[in-house]
Amino acid sequence: MEQLAEQIVSGIGNGAIYASLAVALVLVFRSTGVINLAQGEMAMFSTFVAWQLTAIGLNIWLAFLITVVLSMAAGAGIERVLIRPFRKRDELTIIIVTLGLFLIFNSLAGWIWSYTIRPFPSLLPDGTLDIGPVRTSIATLGTLAIVLAATFLLFLLFQRSKVGLAMRAVVDNGTSSQLVGIPIGAVLSLGWALAAGMGAMSGILIAPKLFLEPHMMFGVLIYSFAAATLGGWDSPIGAVIAGLLVGVGQNLAATYIPWIGSDLTIVFALAIILAVLLVRPAGLLGSKEVARV
Repeated sequence: MEQLAEQIVSGIGNGAIYASLAVALVLVFRSTGVINLAQGEMAMFSTFVAWQLTAIGLNIWLAFLITVVLSMAAGAGIERVLIRPFRKRDELTIIIVTLGLFLIFNSLAGWIWSYTIRPFPSLLPDGTLDIGPVRTSIATLGTLAIVLAATFLLFLLFQRSKVGLAMRAVVDNGTSSQLVGIPIGAVLSLGWALAAGMGAMSGILIAPKLFLEPHMMFGVLIYSFAAATLGGWDSPIGAVIAGLLVGVGQNLAATYIPWIGSDLTIVFALAIILAVLLVRPAGLLGSKEVARV
């Protein structure tokens, strides 16, 4: 029983990482209708930027804040320069563009910093806490707190501000939004900026566990896709809940299903994606599409 509790707590810590990147995926989709295949590589590149800032002597928390701001600016720039010219094209064209971004960021990071595995300093202190019979790390609890706080702020932005209302209106009906004076271009750039900031946070939180290298986010991206699909592609709250569920499920599958182990848990994430698409495509908290007949 104690082992089960420890696996659940550890899974929540991993799930918080998946949730943060899943929220970034949902933000782009919710504000622009685009599934960004390069979200993980953008997060990886931002993490390298944070590492470079610490390498020149900056405190890790200061490097974190600077990186998030730079990532948001870069996200807005990518939307303006590379995504917006193709906004009126078909969905396949946009997917190909984001796939190109995936390859560009991966290759660029390898060219600048090489493919050598590097350690990354943690935002959070070492040590463990005993919560009843369960021992958990301070980093796990801190990661969960950071992700929940960021998600809560995003919830307030979407549900309690005019900016959030404008973002939801642009997705629902871009033409009508433009007619009532909503600056569609600025709203779309903001969506990509917020997603890039969340992605940077995700990469910086996971890097101390995985070590830093250009391929570090590929597996995380798959689990985050599973979380976004399970929670609903238009629900940041659903992405967080589903991310935690995926993290816990991954740990339990690796521990209690012998043939999966730690090497095949990616199968668990792919199975979630397939099952949700077959049974409930809108996800747990996603909005079902309604069409007039």
